Amino acid sequence: MNAYFQQAKFTQSATTFSTLPPAGAFEVAFAGRSNSGKSSTINRVCSQKSLARTSKTPGRTQLINFFTLSDGCSLVDLPGYGYAKVPEKVKRQWQAFIEDYLTKRSTLRGLILVMDVRHPLTDFDQGFLYWAEQRRLPVHVLLNKADKLKRGQAATTFLQVRKAMQASAVDATVQLFSAEKGQGLDELWDHLEGWLGRGNEEEGSL
Repeated sequence: MNAYFQQAKFTQSATTFSTLPPAGAFEVAFAGRSNSGKSSTINRVCSQKSLARTSKTPGRTQLINFFTLSDGCSLVDLPGYGYAKVPEKVKRQWQAFIEDYLTKRSTLRGLILVMDVRHPLTDFDQGFLYWAEQRRLPVHVLLNKADKLKRGQAATTFLQVRKAMQASAVDATVQLFSAEKGQGLDELWDHLEGWLGRGNEEEGSL
């Protein structure tokens, strides 16, 4: 486990841009369609079973939730409205709020975009990549649920998505991941620590 991320604590939810906490230390946002395993990914990163709420009902995360680390930096959980069974008006409101956060939040350092490796680069994902391009925000793509595919299938998808990212205007990296098994966790920690200004510090790793 990584002691730095294990100390994450829920601190605040926001419903509009004006209710976001004051911009302070660096932040990294997690986004993903409702069935991508985003909440499970955050829980795995922080070695906590229920830090981010998970549910069998897609779309349960309807707010922007902030989890603060020991140095004041934050991991930010964005709503996964892709499969959410809510009125279209509500989805549009979420979309506008998320767009404002991604394009205007001064302390945002990067975006972790969680995709189901079996269904990557959906329209939902493309929307986040567009916002990241507009902001010139770096993106790290997690091809989650890699344990659900045979190794060759997962590797083929990884190469296809990496090629698509290289052909785009987005500053993006890609990796295979499994929130359930912990596959690729060290690589993800490295990305997060780099964005949060911890460089190659090792003091938090156990």
